[in-house]
Amino acid sequence: MAATGAWTTTDEARETTVDAGLTEQTRADAVELAGRYPESRSALLPMLHLVQSAEGQVTPAGIALCAEVLDLTTAEVAAVATFYTMYKRHKVGRYHVGVCTNTLCAVLGGDAIWTALSERLGVGHDEVTADGAISLEKIECQAACTEAPCLQVNYRHRFRVTTADLDQLIDDLRDGALDGEIPPHGTLARVRQQI
Repeated sequence: MAATGAWTTTDEARETTVDAGLTEQTRADAVELAGRYPESRSALLPMLHLVQSAEGQVTPAGIALCAEVLDLTTAEVAAVATFYTMYKRHKVGRYHVGVCTNTLCAVLGGDAIWTALSERLGVGHDEVTADGAISLEKIECQAACTEAPCLQVNYRHRFRVTTADLDQLIDDLRDGALDGEIPPHGTLARVRQQI
């Protein structure tokens, strides 16, 4: 790391320097994460979550860090980061709300939920409230059709949602009442699975 706080990485096409808001701890965590896999490039998806958790979005600096640690080009990392919708290349709210508007959810109330949330929050697709608390996104099928309509808050599912539930949900998010259940957007969480 250069003394200026910038990361320098070598891309196949050119050498780039990006101003890094990432910490040495983030870099150490990325290196440790890569070491968990027999093929380090397999750590790319969790590493993108890591840099997103550090900066609230996947920035050029985060892409450069992933590329450096995994010995990939920035183009390879950016291709993955832009393919998956869970990696945000723009600021989102502390709580990122995704409303499923695919066919079944839409028919069962997803469109009405979208409209009600958009009107209540005063934002549209991929927009953030003025206070930075909540962002809103239309999302694709969440494979929860038997529980439709559904939405997600920071990728935690809420099933069988009705428009009547929305005021309480928004109030609870803004008041921090759901902080134990829903961590801030971008938080890299370890998941324990019981079989």
